[in-house]
Amino acid sequence: MIGGNESCIAGPVPMSYLTCLTYILGEWTGVDHIEDYLSYAVYLLWVLFPLAVVFLLPGVLVILFYASVLLLHIYKRKNEIKEAYFNDVWDGARQMLATLWDGHGRIWHGYEIHGFENIPEGPGLIVFYHGATPADYIYFTARLLIQKKRFCHVVADHFVFRLPGFKILLDVHGVLHGPKEECVKALKKGYLLAIAPGGVREALFSDEMYTIIWGERRGFAQVAIDAEVPIIPMFTQNIREGIRTLGGIKIFRTLYERIRLPLVPLYGGFPVKLRTFIGKPIPYEPNITAEELTAKTKAALQDLIEKHQKIPGNIFRALMERFQRQKKED
Repeated sequence: MIGGNESCIAGPVPMSYLTCLTYILGEWTGVDHIEDYLSYAVYLLWVLFPLAVVFLLPGVLVILFYASVLLLHIYKRKNEIKEAYFNDVWDGARQMLATLWDGHGRIWHGYEIHGFENIPEGPGLIVFYHGATPADYIYFTARLLIQKKRFCHVVADHFVFRLPGFKILLDVHGVLHGPKEECVKALKKGYLLAIAPGGVREALFSDEMYTIIWGERRGFAQVAIDAEVPIIPMFTQNIREGIRTLGGIKIFRTLYERIRLPLVPLYGGFPVKLRTFIGKPIPYEPNITAEELTAKTKAALQDLIEKHQKIPGNIFRALMERFQRQKKED
């Protein structure tokens, strides 16, 4: 036993720093055999560490989003911009962020795009399956801007516009909330426009079966008809294996339907292989109805899923695909 006026190191029996710390903690708390409690705590930490990691990794995307916001503010200050964000002066900022996100996609997911040739030279409405996060769409637009010098607007859910600090990011990238008239206007100006009809419901409550959850939504089809543009279906392989949700738990679905906020826990952030497949355009037909075009688009997207995604999705298989080459026929 160490005397009250003796230090751990200078005492009759020298002690290691860890033993000394344990002794001091025991004296301070008055708990006997505190080393047993500490050993148990270390064991729990070791057991639960992987679980903590899979819930923390999705936060990397949040960090990247706010890093993008910070870079835009720095860019704005450097160039002394005070007015509209759709000025050409923001092209440099878009290129900078595209490089950031494309680099993340390449390194973390070995991101690839197949079917770039299916994107028309003029305007078009891209309809895509919504994963737990829109990371694949962001990688797609980054690659589109870098390789094709094309800009793409996107329609987002209303809650995105209430995220703190996101206004500059949304404005610079032309993110729209609607209404239909604004979407038609963007297309008639010659832009590409992207939309995931499943929205937040599909993001949170679809699963490894890759079920398309559109409900009765067909406004996107009416937009394509009014703008007289083709629809281009798009799907990203393994998007639900990168990040998954706990949307299968009934209480989260009930909570969302009541407050319409995506308060469903995410987990994952796994470096799975992501490949975006762009399907053949569905051409504009003057006599087609919105219901018929919706069904046609859904069938085209379902065909992409069935062709390029093994059902049910498997995280380990998706990780192993990082080491496999894509077949030429894909």
